[in-house]
Amino acid sequence: MNVHEYQGKQILKKYGVVVPNGHVAFSPDEAVKAAESLGGDLWVVKAQIHAGGRGKAGGVKLAKSLDEVRQHAQELLGKVLVTHQTGPEGKEVKRLLIEEGLPIEKEYYVGMVIDRSTSRVVMMASEEGGTEIEEVAAKTPEKIFKEVIDPATGMLPFQARRLAYRIGIPQDKINLAAKFMLGLYQAFVENDCSLAEINPLITTKDGRVMALDAKLNFDSNALFRHKDILEMRDLDEEDPKEVEASKFDLNYIALDGNIGCMVNGAGLAMATMDIIKHFDGEPANFLDVGGGATTDKVREAFKIILSDPNVKGIFVNIFGGIMKCDVIANGVVEAAKQIGLDRPLVVRLEGTNVELGKKILNESGLAIVAADSMEDGAKKIVELVK
Repeated sequence: MNVHEYQGKQILKKYGVVVPNGHVAFSPDEAVKAAESLGGDLWVVKAQIHAGGRGKAGGVKLAKSLDEVRQHAQELLGKVLVTHQTGPEGKEVKRLLIEEGLPIEKEYYVGMVIDRSTSRVVMMASEEGGTEIEEVAAKTPEKIFKEVIDPATGMLPFQARRLAYRIGIPQDKINLAAKFMLGLYQAFVENDCSLAEINPLITTKDGRVMALDAKLNFDSNALFRHKDILEMRDLDEEDPKEVEASKFDLNYIALDGNIGCMVNGAGLAMATMDIIKHFDGEPANFLDVGGGATTDKVREAFKIILSDPNVKGIFVNIFGGIMKCDVIANGVVEAAKQIGLDRPLVVRLEGTNVELGKKILNESGLAIVAADSMEDGAKKIVELVK
């Protein structure tokens, strides 16, 4: 789950990570009031969407007067912002962050991820702040430094200081930068983050070390432990089909293809998408109904697939272990009859109660194409869609 920049900064502030003073605004009037309450003569008006690259796309504006704050707010609110992370469709700006202007001395990068090769949290840092880390990795990888953190000890002060030295933090701000990094690590671990990115981390001319921007992603499987973070979820920023799927505890991710997939088990779902690609087809989604799905759950999953106008055909690929083939068959038949199946449907069933499942499908009166294997099913759905 993602949160907005201002929400991420609220979380980080609790751990001693210094962030600029700022307020969220949903209208031009609120933006002006926020600037007035902050005081000063320089403000930053920042579009709040779940995507990076906002600055390059015109989503971050400097204002030197309250009139300019209002003008920028009017321009940004309701605007569809297109960045390298939103795709060509972009995202509509519905809220803004109004922050104090700062005397920036230098920009740096600090980020945290889980390194699956070592099964440990890694903190990365670079002197190249304000630039996409992927770009730095491609052009000047020697400028990225890493600290692998032992979960038994947590991040140690010497590791934070070493990173600060390596990226060229001024000597008089090393301890402040180390405190910043230790606070960031604590926030990452205690909130079950999957990503924490501060780009840029800045030093200021008046002696501070601050997070000028903040991006936090959270492990959705751990959100039951963090009700406060779950309340920050902005459904307007998510695909409506994915939101609907989450209500029924379905693992669904929308893709750009035209072949809808319903599979049980994440590994089989990945393999199903691969084999569709192998036969020159394009999967429209990842959908794992899980091992404990009910008929109702399968019916809703099928409805979500059919609600995608890009889907020209559907491939149901079920290997019944915990999940029984007759449950899948009943869910598919109910959904198809409720919505009206007007696209090719290929079904491959194997495993527990497979004969009963096939019988339900055969007697449904629906135009279902049976497949003998995953390969056979993938070939058939690709041909039918073409």
